[in-house]
Amino acid sequence: MVEDAVEAIGFGKFQWKLSVLTGLAWVVFVGMMSSSTLWGNISDQYGRKTGLKVSVLWTLYYGILSAFAPVYSWILVLRGLVGFGIGGVPQSVTLYAEFLPMKARAKCILLIEVFWAIGTVFEVILAVFVMPSLGWRWLLILSAVPLLLFAVLCFWLPESARYDVLSGNQEKAIATLKRIATENGAPMPLGKLIISRQEDRGKIRDLFTPHFRWTTLLLWFIWFSNAFSYYGLVLLTTELFQAGDVCSISSRKKAVEAKCSLACEYLSEEDYMDLLWTTLSEFPGILVTLWIIDRLGRKKTMALCFVVFSFCSLLLFICVGRNMLTLLLFVARAFISGGFQAAYVYTPEVYPTATRALGLGTCSGMARVGALITPFIAQVMLESSVYLSLAVYSGCCLLAAVASCFLPIETKGRGLQESSHREWGQEMVGRGMHGTSVTRSNSGSQE
Repeated sequence: MVEDAVEAIGFGKFQWKLSVLTGLAWVVFVGMMSSSTLWGNISDQYGRKTGLKVSVLWTLYYGILSAFAPVYSWILVLRGLVGFGIGGVPQSVTLYAEFLPMKARAKCILLIEVFWAIGTVFEVILAVFVMPSLGWRWLLILSAVPLLLFAVLCFWLPESARYDVLSGNQEKAIATLKRIATENGAPMPLGKLIISRQEDRGKIRDLFTPHFRWTTLLLWFIWFSNAFSYYGLVLLTTELFQAGDVCSISSRKKAVEAKCSLACEYLSEEDYMDLLWTTLSEFPGILVTLWIIDRLGRKKTMALCFVVFSFCSLLLFICVGRNMLTLLLFVARAFISGGFQAAYVYTPEVYPTATRALGLGTCSGMARVGALITPFIAQVMLESSVYLSLAVYSGCCLLAAVASCFLPIETKGRGLQESSHREWGQEMVGRGMHGTSVTRSNSGSQE
């Protein structure tokens, strides 16, 4: 099976190249829409490479075009189209995961999220230098540069061998595996590639079979909570920094000035620096998750991240100084981003190849719903009660922690399932234990 070949060839030069290339698709975050399910279906039906390339090129085109919007209404339309394209970027994780050996999978998926963290830091630094001098149009253009780089380099991107086998392209899958073996300097295993063709790929109903029904529903809530809390914290950070602390926001509501203004309130240099510090928290968040995910398992890692975020949210009820506020926001963002990363590890592992892209796509779509709702809590409700807003985020994450514990499947130490027609883990359990004993051939022959 492809699983055997990937395990036998191991991690090497090929996966390092793939890490950099797929990571480029994550550097720019430009909008959220509910197109993720569509892109997941396209990736399951027509290939991971096809879905990812089209979504990135779509995002690049409308991202650059939005910089030339003549009026505000055009900005809304074009950024909405950008958001439609960005919904397909999570499929880079599907493609990436299907090329990774079991032992390296969690660490590599977490490390590829470094590109997301780099992107958030890159955007803050870019805004510091570009906004005061060149304005928002140049900010949008420069933000699209990583996607342009991806578009130039995507000719190297291979199609998933797992997808090729499932769609009946056995020769193409073998050619891809031989290419990986050559680049990694590893021999191909002996034997004939097992065909597990499945025509009905990317079907929503497969997410709700008895084996996956509860997993799907719980994961939807977990992804919703992740995005709801993560982006809520991002918005709250700006509000809290401008006010000084939670108590300042509360007292500010008592003194409402009778004025109407459409002027934007610009961030100060101190605000930008503190925003940069809280953004940098995503790097230690990755390191913490990297250290615990193969020790505690995927489910407990997500639960722990949600609990720590919830605790930090409650501590914000206390009137603390600017430094303590920055520290609490730093820790909260580190752990909620860690929980998000753990979900990106777990989701492609739990679904079979036939519905893996769709499963990840629907989860990403639920995350978009959370991100669309969160401004009403972090900004609108905040105007009425900052404590109620914090309580909503804290309560949501506590429920998400419980949901993580109730997930029926733990994927730690398990291989990826190929066909949705078999029970989960039926063909994969223990494969990592004897995968190293697979007979290898220096010639790379399949017969």
